[in-house]
Amino acid sequence: MDDANRADFQFVRLTDRHVDGMLSIFNRHIAEGFAAYPEQVVSEDVMKNLLRQTDGYPAIAVEGADGELLGFGFLRPYSPQATFAQTAQITYFLEPSQTGRGIGTALLHRLTEEVRNQGITKILAHISSKNPRSVAFHAKHGFVECGRFPEIGRKWDEPFDVVWMIKDLIRAD
Repeated sequence: MDDANRADFQFVRLTDRHVDGMLSIFNRHIAEGFAAYPEQVVSEDVMKNLLRQTDGYPAIAVEGADGELLGFGFLRPYSPQATFAQTAQITYFLEPSQTGRGIGTALLHRLTEEVRNQGITKILAHISSKNPRSVAFHAKHGFVECGRFPEIGRKWDEPFDVVWMIKDLIRAD
């Protein structure tokens, strides 16, 4: 059975009704490591702003069988300039207890397929160098490092690089 059709989770459109769950997941990642860049928890307005940026792009919630938000992912424009219309930036976060179950892989595949149908040919991800699991996850799924900004971030007095990775949807899979 395809991971996207497993009985223990389902994909639905990410909407304002998911903002509280998104906030909880994102703020947990802020507190527990380098997957999210801020040092302090963020407000509901931050999540609502992110949702607004996804207009016209896939935005997906992963819900458990009980309707609880297990994770979310979306794409948004890399740039507002028409010359970059074929390129999107990806963001996704899972509840930490849900990693390693295939949900992230299924979510990435779903987002990739939906955006491919819109004419997007490149997906960009930016990742903290202090999050090697995410770098490895992206590499495993066809992303390659295309840039690194050394020590441009600092969280909890620890410098980190921002690693940019790209997936070419024309040559991928």
